[in-house]
Amino acid sequence: MRTSLVVAALLIWCSAPGLAQQDGAALYATQCAQCHDGDVQNRVPGRSAMQAMSFDHVLETLTSGSMSAMAKGRSDVERRAIAAFVTGKSATSASAVDAEGRCTQQAGGFPQTLDGPRWNGWGVDVNNSRFQPADMAGLTAEQVPHLRLKWTYAFPGAAVSFAPPTIVGGLLFIGGTDRKVHALDARSGCTLWTFAADAAVRAAISFAQLPGSDQFAIFFGDLRANAYAVNALTGTVIWKTKVEEHAAARITGAPTLHSGVLYVPVSSLEEAVGSQASYECCTFRGSVAALDAATGKTVWQAYTIPEVPHPTGKNARGTQLFGPSGAAVWSAPTIDPKRSAIYVATSNSYSNPPSATSDAILAFDLATGKLLWKQQATPKDAYVVACYGADKTNCPEDHGPDHDFGQSPILVTLRDDRRVLVIAQKSGVVHALDPDDGGKILWQTRIGKGGPLGGSEWGSAADQDRIYVANSDVRFTRDGTRRLDSTQGGGLFGLDLVSGKIAMEVPPVACGDRPQCSPALSAAVSLIPGVLFSGGVSGFLRAYATADGKLLWEFDTAQDFKAVNGVPAHGGAIDGPGPVIAGGVLYTNSGYGQWSGIAGNVLLAFEVEKK
Repeated sequence: MRTSLVVAALLIWCSAPGLAQQDGAALYATQCAQCHDGDVQNRVPGRSAMQAMSFDHVLETLTSGSMSAMAKGRSDVERRAIAAFVTGKSATSASAVDAEGRCTQQAGGFPQTLDGPRWNGWGVDVNNSRFQPADMAGLTAEQVPHLRLKWTYAFPGAAVSFAPPTIVGGLLFIGGTDRKVHALDARSGCTLWTFAADAAVRAAISFAQLPGSDQFAIFFGDLRANAYAVNALTGTVIWKTKVEEHAAARITGAPTLHSGVLYVPVSSLEEAVGSQASYECCTFRGSVAALDAATGKTVWQAYTIPEVPHPTGKNARGTQLFGPSGAAVWSAPTIDPKRSAIYVATSNSYSNPPSATSDAILAFDLATGKLLWKQQATPKDAYVVACYGADKTNCPEDHGPDHDFGQSPILVTLRDDRRVLVIAQKSGVVHALDPDDGGKILWQTRIGKGGPLGGSEWGSAADQDRIYVANSDVRFTRDGTRRLDSTQGGGLFGLDLVSGKIAMEVPPVACGDRPQCSPALSAAVSLIPGVLFSGGVSGFLRAYATADGKLLWEFDTAQDFKAVNGVPAHGGAIDGPGPVIAGGVLYTNSGYGQWSGIAGNVLLAFEVEKK
């Protein structure tokens, strides 16, 4: 699920000491191939996924990014050898790409009104419903079958399309693996400005007027745990705040903005770097940081594990171990103004003893960060990537199944004014909690088998009647080739919010003889009245009627395109963020090829064909 773990898992082994004089191929063969070329049913990507990365992205990760500490013993020549061999590419010139596609007239203001059609942040609202009302969608169920491709944008120097767009005032804001935030014209895809962040920006972006100012700003986080406020019209930085000093910390979920405060979720890749036998695993704790949106100053920071990690013992090689650890927050927080609460979903523990707040839904007080209640879904789930690798030295004893939550809780007010907090888990179980009764479990329904890559991964969507859940259950062949199993995974489900019963179901769509294909539906789903949009690892984007699951429209994104910015463009697997709908236009990423699916680098925009 997590792009950050892809590079980490690769570079843990490639950075090992004692290999200084070997070239990239030898480094890979002796230290990387055991995981990446082996028959491993986990999140470690196969060789094809690594070849899809750019040289610059891997080199930056080794040199000054998340893996720089692990690679500090390697020379620049060795780092470049690793990057060149793994990607099969050489360095690119940033100034030589994306030269076309600039808007001919720079925006002096917003081309459309700010109260017009918009999709702001991850879940379109602070409830994280991923439900776009009719007036904002500008697209009806009757029009969906007539959607056609409007424009294509290709991310320069990137091989992964992994961040969702935000649409406000006729502008589009999106991050990328190229360590940039791109501001585009939402109607044409032309480029207004780009902002260089310290690291890749994977999370959705939030837009708002800067408190106490006439400036409009966008807010986001990067993979070095920096949070930013940037002028929405010029791309100039307003403030930048490091929210967590732990070396493995990053921001993967979208910060949520509410009443002048930016609530930033903090995750990590320590379950990957912690897999090295010489690493003192593990000391990271997930958290939520509340920042003043005007200044970036910290108002409070609440850790998901109250206890500070302490020495617990030593591994078989004599390395000191620590715990409890983990409980990262991968997804956007959900805001409950009625109860003055913020809800987050946590990951697995990384080490023993397992935390009582991992694989859980936590409620914190909006004003103070005090823990109000917790509801754990899977106890004793201590796990690091080594648990499914060749060297299991740092795998916790009696390790868990890695069934963390990768998506945001959804807060829904039912038609009878009762409220429910619903979320799907990588275990394949959908949970409904009572936010007005301390997170009491209302119902639980299984929709998938579950596994390290789901079950349900990135995000569900809900209206007042149902929660709509995509099932991944992606699997790989066991013949040593690391190919996707084209016969397993997939399926869409609409569950009644009152009872938890399955009210609508779409069976998996077979791959046939399509290469690098899986029926798995890992990406977040999105909803407009009467229509559910879902993208698949197969590369198909499909629209279904919510009433009966009938297929209304489909588009194969796994193809070459002509991009408005002149960059070579190709689509592939759809994973991670889901479709975004605003102002009659449907936007989707294509090319999240981390798990042996087809890699790509595009953002696609569709509109109803004009007669």
